[in-house]
Amino acid sequence: MENEKYYIERLKAGSHADFTYLYERYVPRLYSFVFSLVKSKALSKDIVQEVFVRLWNNHSTIDLSLSFKAYLFKIAYNMVLNEFRRQVNSPIFADYMQYADNEASADNSTTHKVDFDDFCRALDLAKQKLTPRQREIFELNKEQGLSVAEIALLLKISEQSVRNQLSIALKQLRKQLCDYASILLIFLLF
Repeated sequence: MENEKYYIERLKAGSHADFTYLYERYVPRLYSFVFSLVKSKALSKDIVQEVFVRLWNNHSTIDLSLSFKAYLFKIAYNMVLNEFRRQVNSPIFADYMQYADNEASADNSTTHKVDFDDFCRALDLAKQKLTPRQREIFELNKEQGLSVAEIALLLKISEQSVRNQLSIALKQLRKQLCDYASILLIFLLF
C-alpha cells in the first residue's frame, strides 16, 4: 500500500510511467467490475478506457488522503450509471418499451409471428438503401460487434461521426422494418 502511494504521488505530479503502472495494475479489476454491471465486453472496455482518460486529465487533483482504488471504482460506477441513463433515453429503448406494451396488450394468437428468414431478406434490402458509409458502420457495430471507438479507429474518423452515422442508419432501418419490430429489437440490442 505504501508502495502504491509512491506511484500515486508521482502520477499526481504528472509521471506518465507511473500512470502506466497504475493502469496495468487496475485495468483487470476495473474491467471485471464494469463487466459485472453492463454485461458487454466492448462497452466495458470503453468505460474502463474512459476512466483512465479522466484519471489522466485530472491527475493533478487526486486527493492523496483518499483511497485511490475507491476513487477509480467510483469514477467507473458513475460512468456505468451515465451509460444506463443514456441507453434508457435512446430510441432503441423507447422502441423496446413500445413493443413490450404492444405485446402485453395483444392476445396470444400466432398471427403476428414473423419468419426470421423474411426478416433477414428485409434487413438486407433495407441496408442497401443506406449510404455505403452508414451500411459499413452499421455492419461493423451490429453484426461484427465492434465498439464506436474501434470503428472510428478502423475508419479513421471521429467517434462522434460514427455515432451520428449509426444513429441515422438505425432510424432509417427502424422505419423500413417496422413490420418486424420484435426481431429488429432483439437484433439491435445484441
